[in-house]
Amino acid sequence: MSLLFKCINIKKRYGDRVILKNINFEVKLGEKIAIVGDNGAGKTTLVNILLNNIQPDEGQIIWHSHNYSKGYLKQAIVYNNKDFEQINKSDSLKNYLYTTKQLGINKVYDFCENRLNSLSGGEQRKLAIASVWAKKPQLLILDEPTNHLDYLGINWLIKEINNYQGTIIIISHDRYFIDQCVSKTIEIERGTAQLYKGNYSYYRKLKQKRYNDQLQKFKEQEKHKQSIKEEINQLRQWSAKAHSQSTKKDGLKEYFRVKAKKKDKQIKSKIKKLQKINLTGLAKPNAEQAIKFKITSHNIGGERVLEAQNIAVNYANNIIFSNSSFYIKRAEKIALFGANGCGKTTLIKAILKSRKLNQGKLYLSSSAKVAYLSQDDLTLNENQTILDYFETSNFKQQALVQTTLANLGFTNEMVYKQIQTLSLGEITRIKIAKMILQNNNVLILDEPTNHLDLHSREMLEKTLKDYKGTLIVVSHDRYFLNKICDKVLVFENKKIKRYEYSFVQYIQLQEKQHKNELQNYAHEQLMIIKNRLAIIVSEFNGLELSSEAYKQLDKEYLELTKLKHQFTKLVKQK
Repeated sequence: MSLLFKCINIKKRYGDRVILKNINFEVKLGEKIAIVGDNGAGKTTLVNILLNNIQPDEGQIIWHSHNYSKGYLKQAIVYNNKDFEQINKSDSLKNYLYTTKQLGINKVYDFCENRLNSLSGGEQRKLAIASVWAKKPQLLILDEPTNHLDYLGINWLIKEINNYQGTIIIISHDRYFIDQCVSKTIEIERGTAQLYKGNYSYYRKLKQKRYNDQLQKFKEQEKHKQSIKEEINQLRQWSAKAHSQSTKKDGLKEYFRVKAKKKDKQIKSKIKKLQKINLTGLAKPNAEQAIKFKITSHNIGGERVLEAQNIAVNYANNIIFSNSSFYIKRAEKIALFGANGCGKTTLIKAILKSRKLNQGKLYLSSSAKVAYLSQDDLTLNENQTILDYFETSNFKQQALVQTTLANLGFTNEMVYKQIQTLSLGEITRIKIAKMILQNNNVLILDEPTNHLDLHSREMLEKTLKDYKGTLIVVSHDRYFLNKICDKVLVFENKKIKRYEYSFVQYIQLQEKQHKNELQNYAHEQLMIIKNRLAIIVSEFNGLELSSEAYKQLDKEYLELTKLKHQFTKLVKQK
């Protein structure tokens, strides 16, 4: 692969805060690369420097092709009628309409202005992706592309990225998505960039190994330093003794004076050696910030927490789900899984009694204490401080809140910050902190990993795996669901079905079933094609080569032969 661009000693600061320092890496044509790092690490700043939206304070980017077309999918998207008018006037309209159809949005060309100005988050994301994809830029930068996408949209995006001929740089906290798409990972940490060859999972293993190796070398160095210190102390004792003897013993004064001088020289040599290690030796490697989620729960009486009997919900004539019966047992970790708009949020509202059922009954245990984290409601009183939000009434409560917040990465100074200054990731962690302090035994989490950086997601995973209460999770983060959920409630064909599998087992079975269906379809099509080819061969007899009928049959024969090859290939796939 030939080189696309090279970053050399990129530095960027905002006021007194250094965001990026000594950023050095290169990107080759056709590479698929992920940029990862904590919230606020400088990922978006780096991307804006690459796009020439902002200039670095120091350093440069050397482009090996100045005519390279670029496309950028922003993290925050507001897609409306003006964006559609722009694509409508461009040469990319045909590609755009094809891509929107692939993403499940049909007849977008017929959307009225009001419809375009009132799109859901998922629809806005899909249309924005289609706008970028339609132009087929040679360099594509995607900032959190899976936000608001359902699993069908994510699967489509993974396939397209893997088939894309250009270079793609991805900023994402979706670990499953990154694992499927990239061959290199660049981590931005403490202002510097470290390149790892491999996807997210491989990068995590390499990073942990690198940290362990550096820590071991540092420990060996510290052990060596301690040994030198002990030698210095011993030499000082011997030197002091020699100096003392040189003033007392006649005839041996010179001997002890020489001995003392020798010891002093050795001490100076050891001190210089120690100073050199302190000056040029290894620094202790930085461990990742410890973020601790510890959620306690009170036991629920009885085996079943929730039971649905023949429930149904519809809006006017639109059936969301119907004739659905299922249950959730105590301490189960359940994934609610289905496409956008299938009714997951509607079911949650029914459980929380904020939406009435049109049919059936939904029983919730009387001892269930439910907490709900909504992906849509992250608004808090912006004029409050973090501490005000928890409404503590005494010093003991305040101390408990501050300890809980400290475990979530908030320092004692940060708890006095106003909420309006916080990121969405920090607000999510505050809401989780409140859930922790309430001792709930049923947690309903709607996209809990949205806005959390990768490290925070991993810490939340560990906590939820150890949680003793009942967990109901809606998430498009397949990596997260694979780690957490042991059962699945699936929304399919307007019904809610319980599967006695873990999430990962359910996905594997679905993929196997889908593949079997494809191969059965391929078998059927092959039979039809072979029969038609046999008929065409018989119809060739008696026709003039120059006749229109012969030309039409010949054209059909060639097209069917191509299809036969494609379906044969599909049938033979293992």
